[in-house]
Amino acid sequence: MNASPTVADVIRSSAERLAESGSERPRLDAERLLGHVLGLDRVGLYMHVGRPLTGREVKRADDLIARRAAHEPLQYVLGEWGFRRLTLAVDRRALIPRPETEIVVERCLALIAARKAPRVLDVGTGTGAIALAIADEHPGARVTAIDVSQDALALARENATRTGIAIELRTHDLFGGLPGSGWDLVVSNPPYVRSEELAGLAREVVEWEPEVALVERGQTAAIVRDAASVLRRGGALVLETHDGGAAEVAALLVEAGYDEVAVTEDLAGRERVVEGRLGARS
Repeated sequence: MNASPTVADVIRSSAERLAESGSERPRLDAERLLGHVLGLDRVGLYMHVGRPLTGREVKRADDLIARRAAHEPLQYVLGEWGFRRLTLAVDRRALIPRPETEIVVERCLALIAARKAPRVLDVGTGTGAIALAIADEHPGARVTAIDVSQDALALARENATRTGIAIELRTHDLFGGLPGSGWDLVVSNPPYVRSEELAGLAREVVEWEPEVALVERGQTAAIVRDAASVLRRGGALVLETHDGGAAEVAALLVEAGYDEVAVTEDLAGRERVVEGRLGARS
């Protein structure tokens, strides 16, 4: 009778399988997926490397490894991902929250820090990551999040329930203008991948993440233009943009009459976040 495979056995065989599929981080992915099955972090896994797996655990790990080997993003396979202080449900209804977007939240919090109950509008909320993180870290903030995708809004509602954080969620197409008025902050991580760039993106992105949230079709320019009509005087606009696009977005803000236009780099040193205030020239 064959012995049951151990934690070490499954990590090794899973990493080999993922390496053959072209995974960039096969061993790390194998560890994350097996840890998910067993409810263990990486330290816990290596404290139990000789532990035999049950048949059910082997089957569950094998199913997850197969999904990752088919280039489904690790975050979708796990079904959840960390974003600042939160752990959010993630799946292909919305973009995966990324580390660079945490810098967007950082800038938002700095811009509204002096206000006790700032009114915040998150445009194209996806998973709800930005809206929920702002509401979590500035408890006085009154946050409204909009998206054109009903699927994305459903996921954002799940995350609001999951985290216990209250935000308002609305269906809204930004090309119809932005809702409301008197916002202290408008923030967005809009689609900014040009259609000609899609072919150069990883399979995990192109084949799995929603195109409506990826491909730039004038959303950034529309937000810059329309935010100026719904922000209060002195209110701020914060936008994420693609590597190499910050100067162009900053120019849009200057042309639209925003003051204090600034660019912030992400953790990799890429110009990623553009902001400005609605000033006297608007």
